[in-house]
Amino acid sequence: MAAYKASPNHPIHPTQQRLYSTPSLSDRLQEFDRILSQDVVDLKALRRLCFTGAPEEGGRRALCWKLLLNYLPLDTNQWDETLRKKRAQYQHFVEEMVVEPARLSKNGSGNNHVDDHPLNPNPDSQWGSFFKDNEVLAQIDKDVRRLCPDIMFFQRGTNYPCRLIVDDQDVERLSHRVTHSSLTASSVTRKGLGITKMESVSRRSTTTEDYHPLSPGSEAHWEVVERILFIYAKLNPGQSYVQGMNEIIGPIYYTFASDPNEAFREMAEADCFWCFISLMGEIRDFFIRTLDESESGIGAMMNRLMANLRQHDHQLWDRLRVQELKPQFFSFRWLTLLLSQEFDLPDVIRVWDSLFADTDRFSYLIQVCTAMMVTQRDVMMENDFAGNMKILQHYPPGDIQVLLSKATELVESNGEAGIGTEASS
Repeated sequence: MAAYKASPNHPIHPTQQRLYSTPSLSDRLQEFDRILSQDVVDLKALRRLCFTGAPEEGGRRALCWKLLLNYLPLDTNQWDETLRKKRAQYQHFVEEMVVEPARLSKNGSGNNHVDDHPLNPNPDSQWGSFFKDNEVLAQIDKDVRRLCPDIMFFQRGTNYPCRLIVDDQDVERLSHRVTHSSLTASSVTRKGLGITKMESVSRRSTTTEDYHPLSPGSEAHWEVVERILFIYAKLNPGQSYVQGMNEIIGPIYYTFASDPNEAFREMAEADCFWCFISLMGEIRDFFIRTLDESESGIGAMMNRLMANLRQHDHQLWDRLRVQELKPQFFSFRWLTLLLSQEFDLPDVIRVWDSLFADTDRFSYLIQVCTAMMVTQRDVMMENDFAGNMKILQHYPPGDIQVLLSKATELVESNGEAGIGTEASS
C-alpha cells in the first residue's frame, strides 16, 4: 500500500499517521500489553491502537472489544468481580428463561398454576407465554442455522456445552423445542424503506444446507448463539428479535469463542451476551421502523451517507442520482448490519476494530461506506443501473486495509481529527 502524503493544509493527524506507519508486530504487542496491564486502562491510547487493528495474539482483540464495548471497566482491579457478577447474572437468565419453561413443558404448569393448561386462553397463562416465545424462537432458529456459511466454525461443537438439568435429565435444547412445539413462522419482513428482507447475502453461498444439532451431550456454536438471542428477545419484548441481529452477534461470539485464553473461551457465551447488549443499545434504533426518519434512525444515516458521497465525489453521487439508484437498495443493509454481510468474516472483524475504537463510530461507518463507493468510481461511472446495483449489493472482494485507508483519508480531508481517539467526543 502506498504511503499517504499529507499536504501542507492537511497534516496527518497522529491517528492517521499510525494507520500508514507499519510498526513491527512485536512492537505493537508490547504497546498493547503496556496499556492493558496498567491499573487503569488509558482508553484514549487503547482506541488509537485498536483503530489500526487489534491483534488476535494472546486474546488481545477479545479483551479490547470487552473494554471498547463497555463490558469491562477501565479499572483492571475490578475485572474479576465484574466478570463474576455479570456471568452469574447471565446464568440466572438462562435458568429463568430456558430451564423453567422446559420444566413447564415437561411437568405441566406446576403447583402455583394448577389450573393452567396448553389451551388456557388467559393472557397470563404460562403455556400461552411458552407458545408465544416459540414463535420468536422459530425465527431465531431459522437464522442462526445459516450463520456465516462460508466458514465451518458455527457448525462445529463447542468444548463448553451448556448442561441444564431438570429432574436429573438434560433440558431439551431450544432447537429441538422449535421443531416439536412451534408452528412454522413466516419470515420477518420490513416495509417503509423499500427493503422487505434482511437475509440476503453478498458473496456467501445461498445453497448451504441449514446446520443441524449435534448429538446429545454436544452443542454446536450456532446453538449457543440461538440461546443468547432468545434471552435477548425475552428481555426486550418491545423490540424482541429482528432478522439481522444474528449477523451482528456472529462476529462477537466468534471472536470470544476463539480466544486462546481458555478461561475466557469457556465463558464466551455470557461475555458475548453482555457485549451484544451494549452494541445493540447503540444501534437498536436502526431496527425500529417507526424511528427510520428520526435523527438516530436508519433513514437519517442513509441521508448522511449520500451527503458525504456528494461532498467527496459529486460526479459519482450525480451518477447514482440520475440512475435512480437509491441508497435504500444497498446501504440499508450496509449500515444496519455494520457491513457484516459485505465482507468475509476476518475482514468484518478488522472493520469492527476501527468502528469500536471510534468514539463517534457511526461517523467512521459513514466514511467506510463512502470509501466503498469511491474506490469503485471508475467502474461505476461507466456502468448502467444493473451493473452498479450488482457492485453495491455484492461488493467486490479486495484488500480491506486499502479500503480502510481510503476511509481514513476521507476523514482527514473533512478536517475531522478524532477518529480512534477521545478528541472527537
